[in-house]
Amino acid sequence: MNLSTMQNVFRVILGLLMMMAGIAHLTFQREEFQAQVPRWLPTSEAFMDFIVVASGVIEILLGLSMVLLTKYKAKVGIALAIFYVLIFPGNISQYTNAIDAFGLDTDLKRFVRLFFQPVLILWALWSTRAFEHLKDKNK
Repeated sequence: MNLSTMQNVFRVILGLLMMMAGIAHLTFQREEFQAQVPRWLPTSEAFMDFIVVASGVIEILLGLSMVLLTKYKAKVGIALAIFYVLIFPGNISQYTNAIDAFGLDTDLKRFVRLFFQPVLILWALWSTRAFEHLKDKNK
């Protein structure tokens, strides 16, 4: 399997995972995702639910875009990487506030989870060839 084929396979997998996560936001894990709403934001149940629903919709749209918008895959990869950066404070908040969710029920588990965000960022950029797109754009 050449690099381009492997990148496309990983791009589609990431897109499908994003769609599944978005659906989980809207349905069966809605309450769990509220644990990742940063505690420096308003903590009213209605506001936290809005954040979870809005981010779920965004995840579904980004996932669909990763799978279907192949002509714009580099730009979609960049958008997804930015999204991962923007939601990272929620992971930090879950760790610093010792909030149990998704089986992350110890400080160590919540801490280790923080290291997966850079992996997702790199996955989004690599699988969409965003690095090459950015390099070519700067020539």
